Amino acid sequence: MKFYFTSESVAEGHPDKLCDQISDGVLDEVLKYDPDGRVACETFVTMGLLIVGGEITTTAYVDIHKLARQIIKQIGYDNPKYGFDYHTCAIINTINSQSSDIAQGVDAGGAGDQGMMVGFACKETPELMPLPIALAHKLVKRMADVRHDGILKYLGPDGKSQVTVEYHDGHPKRVDSVVLACQHTEDILDPKTDKKKITKKAREELIEVIAKPILKEFIDKDTKYYINETGKFVIGGPQSDTGMTGRKIVVDTYGGMVASGGGAFSGKDPTKVDRSAAYMARYVAKNIVAAGIADKCLIHLAYVIGKAEPLAILVDTYGTGKVSDTAIVKLIRENFDLTPQGMIKTLDLLRPIYRKTACYGHFGRQEPEFSWEITDMATTLKKQAAKL
Repeated sequence: MKFYFTSESVAEGHPDKLCDQISDGVLDEVLKYDPDGRVACETFVTMGLLIVGGEITTTAYVDIHKLARQIIKQIGYDNPKYGFDYHTCAIINTINSQSSDIAQGVDAGGAGDQGMMVGFACKETPELMPLPIALAHKLVKRMADVRHDGILKYLGPDGKSQVTVEYHDGHPKRVDSVVLACQHTEDILDPKTDKKKITKKAREELIEVIAKPILKEFIDKDTKYYINETGKFVIGGPQSDTGMTGRKIVVDTYGGMVASGGGAFSGKDPTKVDRSAAYMARYVAKNIVAAGIADKCLIHLAYVIGKAEPLAILVDTYGTGKVSDTAIVKLIRENFDLTPQGMIKTLDLLRPIYRKTACYGHFGRQEPEFSWEITDMATTLKKQAAKL
């Protein structure tokens, strides 16, 4: 059976991702000086204005205005030509302290909220991630790299990618189509079209410099490229669209290949199970696949505020399991501490590591900050599963 599956990603300068990075930047600054700080930070951006709000209880001092401008500058909004500039944008700080009603449940070791969290792993890539989202993330990362390195000097911070993969009998075979939306200066507008479209040369350059080095063996002569399909993309970032923390949860997780959990991640400290349990679920699922117990594994966890143990654990291996899904649940209960404090300890989550997660996906990354990507439990799980 043949089918097509599509995932997208967004660049570091996309308004929603700008907000995610500032919210996680605030979280990192708190954890750097106060590992016990409680953070639920939300950011909103629009033309010329950025608002940082939420609930934070900490002994640390965070200069919100300085931090936000620093992140905006690092992303690349350092010139008025991009419609948003770290020098001149207005910043409003509306942060309050965490509710004492929530704190009394969390202080006792319980979950910081109710909700369901999802983790997933599969054998489609070396990172054990679905291929469409893995490629989509690498495309926008490549977009940023060639901009920061000055290889394509006309690129702006905003952008998107989208990849459609053709599957045969459940296995990825080729990339059918690629979408790139790259913010750019007016330098590459074609005068022959009254500057309504980018030049043919620029289009080909975006394909050759960004797309092909990433997609490599997955493209062929029939792969279709859609590059800045409106013709041009000069007006971007907060000038063209508002942004908010947590609006790209499908981009942040598995690209729509499986269900998403109930909450976003950025700006939340790890007592919030929206974040810590999603990371733990990925860690468990990845170790199960790495152990060869299943080719695909979905972990679904549910929590209630103030209670440490999950209310429910569901496993779905889509018929690829070497043992039953029920047996895998038993393995999980015996080998993993799924309480908030247990997850924080296992994954060492009270570190200032979170801004890096806020762009290019929270999963499938090999950097040292991403402790939930380690497969250190695979050998143990393989041995135990063999005895079932």
